[in-house]
Amino acid sequence: MSQELIHVYFMPGMAASPKIFEYIKLPETQFKMHFLEWDIPLDNEELNDYALRMSKKIKHADVVLVGVSFGGVLVQQMDKYVKARKLIIVSSVKSVFELPKRMLLAKTTGAYKIVPTQLASKIDVFEKYAFGKTMAKRLELYKKYLSVNDPKYLSWAIKNMVCWEQKQPRKDIVHIHGDKDPVFPIKYIKNCMVIKGGTHIIIINKYKWFNENLPKIILGQ
Repeated sequence: MSQELIHVYFMPGMAASPKIFEYIKLPETQFKMHFLEWDIPLDNEELNDYALRMSKKIKHADVVLVGVSFGGVLVQQMDKYVKARKLIIVSSVKSVFELPKRMLLAKTTGAYKIVPTQLASKIDVFEKYAFGKTMAKRLELYKKYLSVNDPKYLSWAIKNMVCWEQKQPRKDIVHIHGDKDPVFPIKYIKNCMVIKGGTHIIIINKYKWFNENLPKIILGQ
């Protein structure tokens, strides 16, 4: 009798494409990988409404949701509708209490409304931290991994990241985080699996860790 596949849905980070998961491999005899992409939000669309719309892309029952950075925030909202068997976030936050002070300040002052592109460079690691020392290298990889440059989406995403208000996360959520993450510093993060030396892009440059450990995490081993 063949084993029933576990369907794993991956949500990339802010403005990123599913290419950030290109190195992630799960045993095909146990898992089927699915990759979600960002939709442009509707006018004045609330995060919960967007999550409901995105949850309709889940075509299987008893799924695993994996979200990176702002994608981790989104899958937590989607889980309210999907009821995933396992909820996993990477380089993200579980509640408003894990947001760094600069984001809380941006919320309080409303700075995210005034200078969205400047704030985006601080939230989104691909712009400021992720790659290389030369501009050419940075732009090359920026082009490779970032697929959404719509101003409406970017302003919406920044607002919903900075203004996210969740206080109580799902109790059995799995949080994987690098201890050198400059976007969401580890000092604000509680109850996570720590990847030593990991930055905000561990899903890319620590993929071997994920390939080794994700199956065991999903299966609860």
